[in-house]
Amino acid sequence: MARRFVTLDVFTEDRLAGNPLAVVLDAEGLDTAAMQAIAREFNLSETVFVLPPTDARQRARVRIFTPGRELPFAGHPTVGTAVLLALRDPARGDARAFGLEEEIGIVPCVVETWGDGSGGRARFRLPVLPEYLGPGPEPAILAPRLGLTPGDIGSGRHAPSRHGVGPRFTCVPVASVAALDAARPAQAPEPGDGLYLYAPDPEGTGRCWRVRMFAPDLGVPEDPATGSAAAAFAGVLMQFEPLGEGAHDVTIRQGEAMGRPSTIALQLTIESGALRGVEIGGAAVIVSDGTLHV
Repeated sequence: MARRFVTLDVFTEDRLAGNPLAVVLDAEGLDTAAMQAIAREFNLSETVFVLPPTDARQRARVRIFTPGRELPFAGHPTVGTAVLLALRDPARGDARAFGLEEEIGIVPCVVETWGDGSGGRARFRLPVLPEYLGPGPEPAILAPRLGLTPGDIGSGRHAPSRHGVGPRFTCVPVASVAALDAARPAQAPEPGDGLYLYAPDPEGTGRCWRVRMFAPDLGVPEDPATGSAAAAFAGVLMQFEPLGEGAHDVTIRQGEAMGRPSTIALQLTIESGALRGVEIGGAAVIVSDGTLHV
């Protein structure tokens, strides 16, 4: 059967940057094994399969696969798929709001497409808040894995910690961007975790962070942009940063070390001292389209 697919670069306005994504638009009739095999064939950090929604009020149901396994939720697939589906709607060029059904729940999205049909920007609100999963490993355990010294681990009041939004991450502060760039990809000590390294970005304005994410056990040695990790990072900021009431905008830069620069917009909303909402946003641009004969 011929099935349409589109590839996009996500969390960037420029082609051949950001995080590549494959979206299979005609996924009905594919079972889990077939979807996993197709994801391995594309060999991108994630491949999305678009299905009719179970609730007619939502835009689509989506399933998300890395080359190694299915994910309950992921950020760059949500942004890229939302932009693509908005481009294929009759009201292209207008802001669109709809829900995507993911395993984690309904993900509300707002999309504004570009007039030339090449891409757009999407923002989504997480249906769950980040969960604190406990402290991370000691610097003496993490540093040798990453090719760093224990003194490279830690930044201000930040210490290693574990947070999840479905996908789970061991979050590791490093002392400088130089140490971040010097780190070698590694697997997290906790099986199933991504390893998320972060450092304050001295070139950024406002709250700006440089990050890297390693997940070799998912078939992703290093990811150019990881929206689910950015969502989990909201939990890190709540734990270690002195944030007050209201909305807080954070810029996350990723993929620099891979030559695939990406920019993720993260917004935290705090009410009565508690985290009440997390939103992730970014751009996506179409790179290719074609037919999958499976």
